[in-house]
Amino acid sequence: MNRISRAVLIAVGLGAAFPLWAQGYEALLANLKSVIPDGQAKVVAESGVPGMVLVEYGNGQLLYASADGRHLLLGDLLEFDADGLVNRTEERRSLRRKDLLAGVDSGEMVVFSPKGEVKASVAIFTDVDCGYCRKLHQEMDEINALGIEVRYLAFPRAGPGSRSFEKTVSAWCADDPHKAITELKRGNSVPDRTCPNPVAAQYELGVDLGVTGTPALVTEEGKLLPGYMPALQLADALGL
Repeated sequence: MNRISRAVLIAVGLGAAFPLWAQGYEALLANLKSVIPDGQAKVVAESGVPGMVLVEYGNGQLLYASADGRHLLLGDLLEFDADGLVNRTEERRSLRRKDLLAGVDSGEMVVFSPKGEVKASVAIFTDVDCGYCRKLHQEMDEINALGIEVRYLAFPRAGPGSRSFEKTVSAWCADDPHKAITELKRGNSVPDRTCPNPVAAQYELGVDLGVTGTPALVTEEGKLLPGYMPALQLADALGL
């Protein structure tokens, strides 16, 4: 298998079939199906480049193709506009993150809200054993004082079956999840608990959204901000 084929196979989609804008693109779709037999093209749309279309798969992977189906381009599409160089592919990813996070029930998150006005909110995929997640949590009072609401989603990096995963479930199932998460992020223990919980689903959502480490911050616009940043830097990133 050549390098291009291996890269294309990364785009295997796991979601259900979606309607395709397919008229005139039969050759393209047939060629894609031949190299990605289990994939489901979710969207076929104009890319902004003459003669090229954007194809999106159910797992969010993107690729570009010539309309005749003969050429594939893997990578991000950058465009010069009045604001400089803009990553159009990342814009597409951000829209998808925004849409998927909008479908998460806020009651399944652990939310730390300001006492006063909420000026901005940020979703954070977090691991209770992650050093930088703990460092960020230590600044929660300062973050909230800046008007930023933190909406925690579970992302135990070691995955299901790990001790971190079990501790995260215990926090989400605690009588006071806010207190439990704070204790765990101080390096303390909390009683083991279990209940119907969203930890596995949130972990899978993080994987789907491209989270590879923690903390992973996602803005209200769907922009991914990987890694820890101090409270004031976070406020600046959120436009405050």
